[in-house]
Amino acid sequence: MNILLSNDDGVHAEGLAVLHSLLAKEHEVTVIAPDRNCSGASNALSLMQPLRIQEMHNGFHAVNGTPSDCVHLGINSFLDNDPELVISGINHGPNLGDDVIYSGTVAAATEGRYMGLPAIAVSLNSRTGEHFETAAKVVCDIVRHLKEHPLPADQILNINVPNIPYEELKGIQVTRQGRRHRAESMVKSQDAAGREIYWYGSVGQEQDAGEGTDFYAVANGYCSVTPLTVDMTAYQSLENMQDWIEKL
Repeated sequence: MNILLSNDDGVHAEGLAVLHSLLAKEHEVTVIAPDRNCSGASNALSLMQPLRIQEMHNGFHAVNGTPSDCVHLGINSFLDNDPELVISGINHGPNLGDDVIYSGTVAAATEGRYMGLPAIAVSLNSRTGEHFETAAKVVCDIVRHLKEHPLPADQILNINVPNIPYEELKGIQVTRQGRRHRAESMVKSQDAAGREIYWYGSVGQEQDAGEGTDFYAVANGYCSVTPLTVDMTAYQSLENMQDWIEKL
């Protein structure tokens, strides 16, 4: 299979290298990733600056843009032929529940879906990354399955893997997104000149993390696979919204 591989942690990230090393044993893999860490970039595109692509010593390609830029550039201009699959990851840290709104990892996969291709986002539930190989093996298992059982045209897979050895995984659970509480307050500080600056604080704690959610699966030793759709329409609210509008 011909695969386009990207991420949001940057072209030098360990998770990207580990995933590439396993996928390349079975598939033709092209890596196009940001030249720096773009965590939290979501679906941003670089509309106010030109994009440049540079080949690295290991054959990876670095772009001075966002994860979405990398996938868009790769499919629309750089590659001679469209890939059969877009994969984003392995992210250094989970993308669970509300995280997907901000995630550059999920955004790279979403961009692949926008371009009409099946797409997967994968994250490891650890920022130190002791078991990236576990996540890489899970992706390889799923990619083999996709060859015979392709994804629906309007969905991507958001995969989160616990930071444990592959042999200790309890299995794979199909999950829904959980939800977090409101994020904690921003951290106020000062720069060297004494001017006020602010840093983002910790993400909110889990609010909806019960059985069936991505939070629950990963916390209990399962790989979480959540199908995501790029259509954000709240279909269940259309009828009520029509009634509401008619009362204006």
